[in-house]
Amino acid sequence: MTAQFTPAGTLTAEDLGTIHLIGVGGVGMSGLARLFLTRGLPVSGSELREWPSLAGLRALGGTIHMSHEATNLDGVDTVVYSSAIPQDHLEMVEARRRGLRVLHRSEALAAAMTGRRTVAVAGTHGKTTTTSMVTMVLQQAGTDPSFVIGGEISEVGSGAHHGTGEYFVVEADESDRSFLIYRPYVSIITNIEADHLNTYGDLANLEATFAEFARLTDPDGFIITCADDAGGRRLAETLRAEGRRVHTYGESADADLRLTEITSSAQGVRYLAAIDGRSLGEFRLPVPGRHMGLNSASAVLAAYLLDLPLEAAEAALAAFPGVRRRFERKGVADDVLVYDEYAYHPTSMTLALRTLREVAGDGRLIVVFQPYRLYRTRDLQAEIAEALAIADELVLLEVFGPGELRQPGEGSAALVEAVPLPADRKVFVDSWDAAPVEVARRARPGDVVVTMGAPPISLMGDQLLDALLARAEGATGAGVPAGGGAVTPDGTAPAAG
Repeated sequence: MTAQFTPAGTLTAEDLGTIHLIGVGGVGMSGLARLFLTRGLPVSGSELREWPSLAGLRALGGTIHMSHEATNLDGVDTVVYSSAIPQDHLEMVEARRRGLRVLHRSEALAAAMTGRRTVAVAGTHGKTTTTSMVTMVLQQAGTDPSFVIGGEISEVGSGAHHGTGEYFVVEADESDRSFLIYRPYVSIITNIEADHLNTYGDLANLEATFAEFARLTDPDGFIITCADDAGGRRLAETLRAEGRRVHTYGESADADLRLTEITSSAQGVRYLAAIDGRSLGEFRLPVPGRHMGLNSASAVLAAYLLDLPLEAAEAALAAFPGVRRRFERKGVADDVLVYDEYAYHPTSMTLALRTLREVAGDGRLIVVFQPYRLYRTRDLQAEIAEALAIADELVLLEVFGPGELRQPGEGSAALVEAVPLPADRKVFVDSWDAAPVEVARRARPGDVVVTMGAPPISLMGDQLLDALLARAEGATGAGVPAGGGAVTPDGTAPAAG
C-alpha cells in the first residue's frame, strides 16, 4: 500500500469536524463535498475556476474560496486533498504547520463509509457506469444507499448522496492504489487491463494489486468479476483457489450469471440472463452498447446475491439514463448529432466508437480526441491509433498532461501520424479554437461527432454546436463564441475570475 494512506478503521465522518477540500470543483472532490454537506457537516473548499459543481455546493451551504490561501484554513479541523494536489501546495503546507488532520480523498471517503456495508466497484473500464447502475438498482429496491460516484448520473444530476440505508456504493480508484484503503462488503471488478503503468510498472503488478483489493472484502460478503475478461478470469481462479467467495458474469459458458441473445442498437441493449442454468428473464437498457449490457449484469448479479428483488434491477436498468460524459448526447445542429464521451484508454475507446458507429448508421463518425496523459499516449500509442481508426474523420488536440514534462517526439503530433487513416481524413490542431472550425468544415448532414478523452474536452460540445449552427445560418465564420471554453496552450482550462 502507498505509505501515506491509512486503511479504513473506526474514524467516522463526524470525527472530521469542519472539513476543507483543496481543489473542490473536480468530480471526485465535489462529490465528496456534496456527501458531507448532505450529511450535515460543515464544509469549505478552494478552487481557481468556476466548475459547474460549485453552485450546487454553495446551495447546500458549502463555503467556496476562489483562491488558494492560508487563511482558507481558519476554523478548519480536517484538510482533504486528492492525488492531483502536490505535497508542497501552500494549503497542504499550512495544514501541516497548524497540526490539522490531513487526509487523502480516499481516507476521508473511508471515514464516511464506517458502519455501512460498502459495495466497491473497481476495474480498468466501466467503473462509473457500473457504480451508477448498482446505485440505481439499490435505490429502486428501496434501500436508500449512500453513494459517491466518479461522474453524475444524468437523471439524478449528482455524483453523491447521503442515504439512510445500510449500503454505501463507491467507485474505487486503482490509479494511485488508494482503493486498498477500503474494506468492502461487496467488491465488483469489471475488468483488468494494462493502465496506470506509471504507478504499477507492468500488468502483473497491477493484477496482483487488484487481487490484494479483492482480499480486503469482508468474509461474509462476496466478490464479483467478469468471466469474459482475461484479467477477471485469472483473478477469479486465484481467489477461488484461496477459498474466497467469487461469482462471475458474462457470455462465457461457465459464467455464474450468463448472458445470452445480447442485441444492441441505437435504441438500447437487451439480453437474457440465467444463473446456474435458471432463467432470470430479460433485461433492457435505453442506452446502446454490448459493454453496457455487460456492466449491467454485474448489478443484476449483486442484487441477486444481496437477496434484492430482481424486479427492482429490471426496472432500474430499463430507466437507466446514462452517466454524464459517458455516451452523453449534447445536441443536434445543422442535422449533425454531437456526443461527449470520457473514454481515453484504447479498449474503452474502441467500445464507445463501435457503439457510436451503430448510432451513426449511414452517416459518418467524426472524432474530436484529446489524449489523457503523456505516458499513456506514449506507451499505448499503437492501440490508441487503432481505436481512432474506427472514425471516418479525426480531429486531434494536444495531450492533456498537467504536470508532465513532454519529451521530444511525444504528444499528439506523433499520434496522428500513427493513426491508419488517409491524410485528408485526419488532422492535428495545435489550438483549441481550431477544433470547432475543423468540425464545421468537415461535418455533413447525418454525421455523428463525438468529443472524446481528457476532462477539458467536455467543454467543447456546446462550441461545436454553436459552430455548426453558425454554418447553417450562413455565418461568415464558425469561430468560438467569446468567452466560451478557451484553454491555455498546455490544454488546461483557464482559471476563473
